[in-house]
Amino acid sequence: MLTKEELAFIQKWEGQRIQKNKNFAAFVKGLSRGMFVGIGILAVLSAGWYQRANMVANTMFNPFLLVFIILIIAIFIAFIYRQYTWEQNEQHYKELLARKKRRENEQ
Repeated sequence: MLTKEELAFIQKWEGQRIQKNKNFAAFVKGLSRGMFVGIGILAVLSAGWYQRANMVANTMFNPFLLVFIILIIAIFIAFIYRQYTWEQNEQHYKELLARKKRRENEQ
């Protein structure tokens, strides 16, 4: 038998799966994770960890380009995260339905 949480997930996902990948909350979570990656890039650049890269960056540095690239990285990660969470939920939904069907056939 399925638990209450699993049955609640099935009901919730049946309504949401039609709206394929229009989950704004997952996009915002992915965007924040992408921004953390961008902050990490900025931290590595400002720390002077790799001296040769720092020298090259200081001679050809355009701050607007750097911000634009970090924004593109963040949007890309947000898109991938939204796709990933949708696929994970869809897989979980199909597994629960298969388990539910198998249990009904056994009885």
